[in-house]
Amino acid sequence: MTEPMNQPMQPPTSTGAPVGTATAAPPPPPEAAQLERLLFEVKKVIVGQDRAIERMLACMLAGGHCLLESVPGLAKTLSAETLATAVGGTFARIQFTPDLLPADVVGTRIYRTSTEQFDVELGPVFANFLLADEINRAPAKVQSAMLEVMAEGHVTIGGITHDVPTPFLVMATQNPIESEGVYPLPEAQRDRFLMKVVLGYPTPAEEVEIVQRMGTAAPVAEQVLELDQVKELQAATDRVYVDRSVLEYAVNLVLCTRTPENFGLPELRNYIELGASPRASIGLVRAGRALALLRGRSYLTPQDVFDVAPEVMRHRLLLSYEALAQDVDVEQVLARVLATVPAPRVSPTQDAYYGAATDAVAWS
Repeated sequence: MTEPMNQPMQPPTSTGAPVGTATAAPPPPPEAAQLERLLFEVKKVIVGQDRAIERMLACMLAGGHCLLESVPGLAKTLSAETLATAVGGTFARIQFTPDLLPADVVGTRIYRTSTEQFDVELGPVFANFLLADEINRAPAKVQSAMLEVMAEGHVTIGGITHDVPTPFLVMATQNPIESEGVYPLPEAQRDRFLMKVVLGYPTPAEEVEIVQRMGTAAPVAEQVLELDQVKELQAATDRVYVDRSVLEYAVNLVLCTRTPENFGLPELRNYIELGASPRASIGLVRAGRALALLRGRSYLTPQDVFDVAPEVMRHRLLLSYEALAQDVDVEQVLARVLATVPAPRVSPTQDAYYGAATDAVAWS
């Protein structure tokens, strides 16, 4: 039976399917399987802390560094060591103390009487995964030396430059309950961390699982990736597509912290002393790309930027004394910003005007 000729035709799309026809979702990138295997290998040891583990993997893919903040005993050290084991990288831990010297971190020259020459002893920073435990306990000189390695990726000792191994990921921890004998990181130095992740207590069910899992023979992670594969994953992260509208959304989130009155939030002007720097705009896109790849996509969506915004921006805002007096913290300010700045609508297919005989008005 032939179909009647008076039925309206559907304008074709770029894939040849009629408008409104359900199209199959694009297949996940080939890197998604590797990342999923890595994620579950880490979760085999770590109970809970799903958001923290996801953000640590995002920092590794984006080539940034992570600042972990929590009370003691929430598996910060175990998470870093497990991630290093799963990718076959070297791991080092530095326990920061008030008497630590920069040479204890980056290395120094040692005179050998047998050869009557100076030899270079490299410090523990020459590792793929470095845990800087309680970084706020070290004096400012040691913190500066540590952050210089993070930014430059190399150390100069005796006029000779030594590059740190790649990939290079620093996970620094700080204890928020300590107030005596600590040297808080200055705002300008905190800005060098891509993310600041705040870990919370586990749920009752998770704590029961922790006691049961760690009570006898604690599980040990196995190596599932090579370091060369990690470098390939970092290169794949840089290839994640970013639409111009999503890029503008990330920039608008940062601009709202500088001039909130332009986004309909004049009440935040008295609470924010200093807004986020351009590093925040770059970090939102870099971290969003890594999160998109972790979620099995080769393109960035506004939801990815929205999800990483608290970790990327919380340590880059400086609140005023009025905010402290009124008990307004950074999380409340960021919640207002994220709830106010509109996100773009990005859809895979758009209706088009084909210039046919119709009474519809052409697109402007």
